[in-house]
Amino acid sequence: MSKTSRTSITMPTTAKQGSIIEIRAIAQHDMESGFRYTEGGKLIPRDIIREFTCTYNNVEVFRADFYPGTGANPLIIFTTIATETGNLEFRWVGDDGYEAINQAHITVS
Repeated sequence: MSKTSRTSITMPTTAKQGSIIEIRAIAQHDMESGFRYTEGGKLIPRDIIREFTCTYNNVEVFRADFYPGTGANPLIIFTTIATETGNLEFRWVGDDGYEAINQAHITVS
């Protein structure tokens, strides 16, 4: 079963070579820990994003692992160096077949 959620990336589209760029990535996801129960006493199954990766021209530049204690709608803010014009790919992977992928292009001068 493939689950989807809304994801968003905020980053510059242009940068000077060698400059530091800030990237903000957010996934709208409930991040259910697997430790809570419904009002009827039934255990709510775990449903979390387990991993986030960012690649820049197919080279991994950032990775984060998530655990049941991570809050809903995780926001990730990180930096990387603008080395060359190219593409960044952002990938979230989670429980029960969850996967979301975003791509962004940056022009470096």
